Amino acid sequence: MNPAHSPCQIDPARLTRLLGPAQSRFTIEALRECSSTSTLLLERSRQGATSGALLVADRQTAGRGRRGRSWRSSPEASLTFSLAWRFSSDIARLAGLSLAVGVAVARSLEACGVAGVGLKWPNDILLNGGKVGGILIELETVPGGMLAVIGIGLNLQMPAVAAEELQEFLHRPAALAQALSAAPDRHRLLAQLLLDLAAVLDDFSAGGFSAVRNEWQARHVWQDRQVRLLNDGQLDRQGICLGADADGALLLLTSSGVERCLCGDLSLRVA
Repeated sequence: MNPAHSPCQIDPARLTRLLGPAQSRFTIEALRECSSTSTLLLERSRQGATSGALLVADRQTAGRGRRGRSWRSSPEASLTFSLAWRFSSDIARLAGLSLAVGVAVARSLEACGVAGVGLKWPNDILLNGGKVGGILIELETVPGGMLAVIGIGLNLQMPAVAAEELQEFLHRPAALAQALSAAPDRHRLLAQLLLDLAAVLDDFSAGGFSAVRNEWQARHVWQDRQVRLLNDGQLDRQGICLGADADGALLLLTSSGVERCLCGDLSLRVA
């Protein structure tokens, strides 16, 4: 059987049942393998994919992270999916969306019994200091607003990483299995993620990132720490990290005062 058409570990019918009354907000497609759930969903958005379209795959052969980095996924070790969500606003009103999505993911993991979840600006999900997941958001202009394709990848088990590759990681890899007595049920985890995403995205639509900013700040792992901000690998500025403002911009206390830093190609490091 062609691996791309063999049964996926996610059963759409079971996932739909777990969503309960919220199931009408989602359309679910599960694939054994694809190049990238976000790429595929973006293509479908141009052909009329609706808000709430979910694409989940056991394996992505060309999964992407922020700044063009690859994202490894395997059926046994990871949960990778992309969700389309429509906003009736322009791109400027979507500032801070990746941070809000991080709050939704943190809520879900905590609801599933995972302790030690933290968030790092702008899109990393940490578990006791190790990277357990990431978020990638891509935007498409549609009639009457914007469609966001929200890609999320989570490590359920520790990924197989060669020793020399570990040097390339800012954060050591982490997995949910490290914080739970048993591997999480991927159907229940994904259902919880979708429910929390819907709730947070509704709040975001109404009030922007400020609606969940306090939750993000409470989970921000580098709050009040000395950090360096890199732009394309080069030092841009450094100072005390004060978290994020109501628009999701990083606030950095430098010798010049409090500065707002927007995403772009910026990345954050502990000094």
